[in-house]
Amino acid sequence: MKRLLLSIFVVTLSINSIFAQMPPELPFESVPNPLKLPNDIHFGEIAGVAVNSHGHVFVFSRGNSVGPAYMASASQLLEFDAQGNFVREIGKNLNAWSYAHAVRIDPQDNIWVVDKGSNMILRFKPEGHVDWVFGRKGEASHIQVPPDYETVMARRFQRMGVDVEIPEENNPRWPIPIHRDNVFNQPTDVAWDSQGNSYFSDGYINSRVGKVNARGEWVTSWGSLGSGPGQFDTPHGIAVSPADEIYVADRGNRRVQVFSADGIYIREFVVDVPVDVSRGKITYGQENPNGTSGSLAPGAPDALCMTQGENPVLFIGDIYPSRIYKVSLEGVVLGVYGQPGRNLGEFGWIHGIACPSEDEIWVAELINWRVQKLVTKNVENN
Repeated sequence: MKRLLLSIFVVTLSINSIFAQMPPELPFESVPNPLKLPNDIHFGEIAGVAVNSHGHVFVFSRGNSVGPAYMASASQLLEFDAQGNFVREIGKNLNAWSYAHAVRIDPQDNIWVVDKGSNMILRFKPEGHVDWVFGRKGEASHIQVPPDYETVMARRFQRMGVDVEIPEENNPRWPIPIHRDNVFNQPTDVAWDSQGNSYFSDGYINSRVGKVNARGEWVTSWGSLGSGPGQFDTPHGIAVSPADEIYVADRGNRRVQVFSADGIYIREFVVDVPVDVSRGKITYGQENPNGTSGSLAPGAPDALCMTQGENPVLFIGDIYPSRIYKVSLEGVVLGVYGQPGRNLGEFGWIHGIACPSEDEIWVAELINWRVQKLVTKNVENN
């Protein structure tokens, strides 16, 4: 009898421990068809979404694809009004358009875009023309950026029957790239502090954060490839708190790191919420419910957004299982929403989040080629 009671006690503790780790479900609902596209414009993979002070929504899509299947350009910036009506396309046929990654709106309603393919970050004035340019697109006559590094090209020639010597240990991250001011290698995101300084997460290859001042002058950069404090494995998103602490979504290391405005490491935290594999089916890839590292691990921050005001919170989205997490600035998970799938309230590879408030967020999806608008449910009507 004592053994039975002890077993029941242990099982009860285990169940309580599991439920203690599960944050509450966030009371969101997804608004059907929040954005109205013209008949001749189509979304591709949605890389980024942002909202300005007038409630206009900006979508950076891997649409309007031009070129061959291999290395075609895929960037298109679209604006919608507060009612979801199409307003305009910004920067049509721009030289920087290559492979869309992020769009953000600064406190002055300037429109910033990060194009991973061209290694460029641009600032548009609110009226829609570029006034600041960071980075430089590779010249058309050069093969100098991934995926066309030496090992890949050598293997391709070898498959064609060409007798070539394949370089060893040659890939975009090795030899370790040399960091250069004002030069990016697959950048991912941008954010600003209270002094007007800009911070760039740079990104897939350089594994660092860059900083420029309010005049657009390069100040510093920090970080390198690795898993230690202040190191990164694909810094994929960035946000700044009212105290000018810099939050970096260190996706490959499945953590968020926090730094001072000068790049001094302060702390880090992990979003660790158990996955219920019975909820929804993934739309692409493989399930990874027990993953603890890498970009496909549950909670690995693929998208990051911080609300404005005196008491901000973070909204974080992951690729797998494609959920939204509401997180305090100290790293406490306050709630979770969503599951993998193709229907409203379900997600396929969350890549960007805009958060005008805790009660309204916009979610950019890669695999489902759409933007979802999530609003807090009206409790009185439920």
